[in-house]
Amino acid sequence: MSFLKDKLSIFTKTELPFLRRYQESDDVYNFLFEKEKDLTWKAGQHGLFTITHKKMKDSIRPFSVASSPSEGVIRITTRISEQPSEFKKALLELEEGLKITMSGPVGSFYLKEKTPTLFLAAGIGITPFRAIVKQLEAEGDTHEKTIELLYLDSKPHIYKHELDELSADTSINVHFLDSIEDMYHKTDQFLASHKNNAHYFVAGPKSMVESMTNHLRKNHITKKNIKKDAFRGVY
Repeated sequence: MSFLKDKLSIFTKTELPFLRRYQESDDVYNFLFEKEKDLTWKAGQHGLFTITHKKMKDSIRPFSVASSPSEGVIRITTRISEQPSEFKKALLELEEGLKITMSGPVGSFYLKEKTPTLFLAAGIGITPFRAIVKQLEAEGDTHEKTIELLYLDSKPHIYKHELDELSADTSINVHFLDSIEDMYHKTDQFLASHKNNAHYFVAGPKSMVESMTNHLRKNHITKKNIKKDAFRGVY
């Protein structure tokens, strides 16, 4: 029943008034939107966001909701290059009070069970994990779980200061990695301890998601214990 509910929620549309934006790093921006009182989501889910203040050809883009329900705002985090798409130009043009529309939330990329869990993130794939760990922190639920977050990025790691503080204050172990070899090594350490008695969440570029999923499957992790969220290119 929850699967059907997740699918049908794509037909739920909510207007989100823009609050503010700020840069996470040179090319990464956070956009914060006011949350309607009745809007709910599970940390880790995503929505389809539509630009409504100007006409454009490709006005809809999927983004993970990078904020947890406990934070009371909708946050999206995205990289914006020096030559951004028309959609991202429109995001940068937002002024306080202007609205965009979100369809959803959708997706099953969220925690359901209290089992040991390994989060594998690369690049902008860290966004759903930020929401998940912030929600765990708010619920005071971290000490009941064994949770490791492996975060790979060739650029400055997004949310690094925030994740450092969270790692210091909770039992969530965060590892900032610079190479895929490091990710394989840390994953193998987790596999040696927990094997198929754990859940594995993988988010990032399509090639990384496929690579790490194949590695998990070769180590006898069943499909039902792997959740995937592939970010296909730059929106």
